[in-house]
Amino acid sequence: MRYKDMSSKEIVDINQGSRLGVLGQTDLEIDESSGQIESFVLPNYKWFGLKKEGSETKISWTSIRKIGEDMIMIEAGDDLP
Repeated sequence: MRYKDMSSKEIVDINQGSRLGVLGQTDLEIDESSGQIESFVLPNYKWFGLKKEGSETKISWTSIRKIGEDMIMIEAGDDLP
């Protein structure tokens, strides 16, 4: 699957039933040798959309359980704030 096919999908944690962000508003960690996505890097926001400096959450590619038409479902466990 190409990044453009995943872009603008919501990222949802199936354990907590919470929306974590939208792909396209995130950064990616990519393995330079293989070109494979290793993780999504989600900025953590405070009220009114103001970003907390240096605050981010990483979601490993192995946490993805399903990529659907509108969303990416992950099983992140207890490692998310």
